[in-house]
Amino acid sequence: MTFTYRRAESVAGALDALAQVGAGARAVAGGTDVYGLVKDRVHARQPEVVVDLKGVAGLDGVVERDGGLAVGSLVRLADLERDVLVRERFPALAEAAHAVASPQLRNMGTVGGNLCQEPRCWYYRAPEDTFDCTRKGGRYCNALTGDSRYHSIAGSMKVDTRPCSGACPGAVEIPEYMELLRAGAVDEAARRLLARNPMPAVTGRVCPHTCEEECNRGLFDEAVSVRDVERYLGDHVLGHPQLLGEPAAPTGRRVAVVGSGPAGLSAAYYLRLRGHGVTLFEGADEAGGMLRYGIPEYRLPREVLARTVALIEGLGVEVRTCMTLGQTLDIGALRAEFDRVVVATGAWALPRIGLQGEDELGAGLMFLKAVAQGDRRVPGPRLLVIGGGSVAMDVAVTARRLGAEQVTVACLESCDEMPALLEEVEAALAEGIVLAPSCGPARVLRDEDGTLTGMELVRCTSVFDEHACFAPSFDDHDRETVSADEVILAIGQRVDGVALEAAGLRLEGGRLGADTLTQRTVTEDVYAAGDVVTGPATVISALAAGRRAAQAIDAELGAPEPGGAADGVVGPGPVDVGGSVALQALDPACVNRSSRCGAPIRSPGERTLWDEDSHTLGSGDVAAEAARCFNCGCVAASPSDLAPVFVALDAVVVTTAREILAADFFAAAPAGSTVLELGELVLEVIVPAGSAARRCGYRKFRLRNTIDFPIVSAAVSFVDAGGAVDDPRVVLGAAAPVPLRLPAAEAAIVGLRLQDLGSPDVARLVAGSVAGACLPLPANRYKVQVAGAIVVRALRRAAGLPEHG
Repeated sequence: MTFTYRRAESVAGALDALAQVGAGARAVAGGTDVYGLVKDRVHARQPEVVVDLKGVAGLDGVVERDGGLAVGSLVRLADLERDVLVRERFPALAEAAHAVASPQLRNMGTVGGNLCQEPRCWYYRAPEDTFDCTRKGGRYCNALTGDSRYHSIAGSMKVDTRPCSGACPGAVEIPEYMELLRAGAVDEAARRLLARNPMPAVTGRVCPHTCEEECNRGLFDEAVSVRDVERYLGDHVLGHPQLLGEPAAPTGRRVAVVGSGPAGLSAAYYLRLRGHGVTLFEGADEAGGMLRYGIPEYRLPREVLARTVALIEGLGVEVRTCMTLGQTLDIGALRAEFDRVVVATGAWALPRIGLQGEDELGAGLMFLKAVAQGDRRVPGPRLLVIGGGSVAMDVAVTARRLGAEQVTVACLESCDEMPALLEEVEAALAEGIVLAPSCGPARVLRDEDGTLTGMELVRCTSVFDEHACFAPSFDDHDRETVSADEVILAIGQRVDGVALEAAGLRLEGGRLGADTLTQRTVTEDVYAAGDVVTGPATVISALAAGRRAAQAIDAELGAPEPGGAADGVVGPGPVDVGGSVALQALDPACVNRSSRCGAPIRSPGERTLWDEDSHTLGSGDVAAEAARCFNCGCVAASPSDLAPVFVALDAVVVTTAREILAADFFAAAPAGSTVLELGELVLEVIVPAGSAARRCGYRKFRLRNTIDFPIVSAAVSFVDAGGAVDDPRVVLGAAAPVPLRLPAAEAAIVGLRLQDLGSPDVARLVAGSVAGACLPLPANRYKVQVAGAIVVRALRRAAGLPEHG
């Protein structure tokens, strides 16, 4: 490996050298970590420049400051363990330095290097970047279901967006609400879900669940049944309306939302929570849009949708029906009456395919809408449906259940390419519907008196060109005839541009153009969301667009924050699942093979047009699915020997940009173990004056005393309050992705007399409190017992008692 070596003479010079190369530069303190990573080509991207910090003056001293101690980041570990001030004032820190590896490494390694070293996980450090683990930007923690003997016994830590959330158009925080479910906090899990999905009872029934396709569990056995769990939470919300949150104080601002499909309802919900007045306009006589008129009841019961809409109305959203954009509504008038306007009118117009006589054929969406409005006409009796998407399958199944004797679905795509979900296709086949894949409509067949008799189909040889663009090609010599008494085209929808232009809006490429982040259109004060912008898409995509529009409008109107959700997400309020470096609790049994719990489904003979095909999971099955979730964080253990002592002493890490409490300094970060930003360097660590009065003990367990990194280490500190323990800190190292402070163990020793800390009863009490905080994986359960013993020894060391007894 070739790289440019630069020796920095000053902090400013080091920062300049790092800034010039950015992510392609690496800083070296002692070199014992970085050079090994480079030699073994651990990372896919090797450093272009290595900036050696050892020549930087002023960072290699230990000095007394304001009654405390300032330890430079370039202090060698060997010097730290021998320093008189350290040994007199903070002997546990000297002991931790002495416990690092071998004398040779201690003579090279530095304080900053020890704190900032990368994970010691063997998957992470495999030569030639063998494992693309989550800490290095991959999707999966190999140790979780692999060899985890020396890894975390306290859960995992999120590194980046997990595959399931990343695949969700709504960026729903699936692992977070699964974690809350494992804790039995159903209400909190529902609130976490509502923060990014206001209609989980709907999406829990009709979402294509792309999250499950990317679920890491699917690489192990079977994906978690995310959609079914979401449905359970959605039904829970329907029964507990208070979970949707309370609107903030009125802002005096008013927003018009045109269209009550998923995008419009989503925008209305989040805007109303922010305290804005919202009026929802709908062209039909009932709210719901495509959800109401385009999805059959056996998939989405009217009662579920009606209750969902009613909950949003209950927040104070005004709904006005029979108000159509371009007819009874004009954008100019809406802009004059309201502060902002959101257009979410969907895509209801029908595309044309250039087939002679196609205007005389049925239209899939109109057929479903008619059925939703009460039409019970039996189609066919021989029906041909043209199309391969979800609408085509809904039309076919609906017609079959109405009484059509023979239903055939013909589509351009092969069976593997059909845009309909596999479960939708399987459901259609189970009801006797015939598929004719790789076929396109060529000619409508009629007898002499004009009566429809069928359709001539032509073989489709390919649907997409080399650029993955829709460009079907056909073999004109390969044709077949399908007899039919009725043909329904279900080949998609398009935006009704005529109505939009009549209302005063400008189209781009047949759709209403909008910014992808804010949903703003070129028309001042007008936003757009959902299918009117994207064309036909998923419900969750429309919900996400409505939320983005609401967030952008709220920010533009300058409304005060009502204590809204974290990460800038407009929602019913934040849910606390831990701090910035919070560990993720997981069920250790998740690493065992298991089958998913799917929603119970009626047999084909029991299915009707009006009853839901499937049932909501019970609470037991939901708990089982939540337990199967990997949480998909990193379980590599924090390797720093010095870290537990610095945390126990309330130390502060001073960098070139800020001061950070040692307890907040560590994190599971991409290619790192700290919260340091790119180009940020550690200057020194300050142990405050107050910590000098603390008793502190450190102990480490490793396999070989001369070199190994800790299997478990522990630092315990407390104030001697008249011979009793006060204000304790109990911190484990190598037990979690960050140094792990144990509040339960601290509570167990508060008030104990120092002379009693050597008793077996106290040892059992402390070890038990340590064990209670652990969630070991099957391969590292032994570390729990080790951790308890090490904490007891560190506690006795701090008290000046014999460690054994």
